[in-house]
Formats: sequence, C-alpha cells, structure tokens
Amino acid sequence: MSSKTRFEPRDPDYRDKVAKSFALQTVMNTMGINLNSVRAGEVELSMDHRDAYTQQHGFIHAGVTATALDSACAYAAFSLMAPEAAVLTVEFKTTLITPADGERFIYRGRVLKPGKTLTYTEGSAWAVQGDQETLVATMTATIMALYGRSHLRL
Repeated sequence: MSSKTRFEPRDPDYRDKVAKSFALQTVMNTMGINLNSVRAGEVELSMDHRDAYTQQHGFIHAGVTATALDSACAYAAFSLMAPEAAVLTVEFKTTLITPADGERFIYRGRVLKPGKTLTYTEGSAWAVQGDQETLVATMTATIMALYGRSHLRL
C-alpha cells in the first residue's frame, strides 16, 4: 500500500486516533474485519472468508464489500483530519469488477485530495487465494470532517 503523493497528517497521533475510532465500529468487529495498517492518507483492512457473508452463488456479498471499502476510505481520510474532527461518509460509488471469491480479502483506502471539510478518496477490494491477489471492486468516496459535534465519538 503506497500512494504516489505523501500527505502530512494534521494530528501527530493519527494512528492511535484511527485505531480507537475503528475499534468503536461494532459492524467491523461483527464482520471480522481487521485494521491491518494506517499511514497518513492510507488504510488497509482485511477479512477472512466467511460463509455467513456470501450471496446465493457463494461469493462475498457486494454489500459486505461496500461496507469494508467505505470504512477503508473513511479512515484513510480521517488519518489526515484535525484532532478535533469526527468523520462521516458523504457519498460513495462502488464498481464490482469480478465476483469476490477468495480465502480472505484486503480492502485498501487512500486519499486522493484532502480538504479541511471534504476529502476525496479511492478504495480497492482484493480477493486473496494463496499468494495471488485479484481486484474485485473499486470505490470512490467523498468523506466529511465534522467539527463542533461533541455528541459524536471520534
């Protein structure tokens, strides 16, 4: 996971901030999605294959893929946000390229264009079978930094 553009995080503790927020997401825990790595503007998540998340043909359901990519993109953006900002997705578009069939899955999110309020990101979902990775889906997402919302957990 490496972007061509290097970004400077606005929070020196961005890795801890991302990890703490990610741990608050019950859905990630329920789905068995793990936070593998955090760099400024980049996040990688992973999930083992689970039959419970397959559709009628035995492939991981598109909704599961979109959920994981949404978090990967949002946390990539969050890694560059100010310490007092909370994060929320504004919109995303997912393109399903090939059926999500593998032993495990990797979800990568990275920032393309950061901003004080809106950040534009892209994500990619990979099916892993042995040591081969196959691109199964992509996402573009716009992520919002929220300020002054003390009721939101960072």
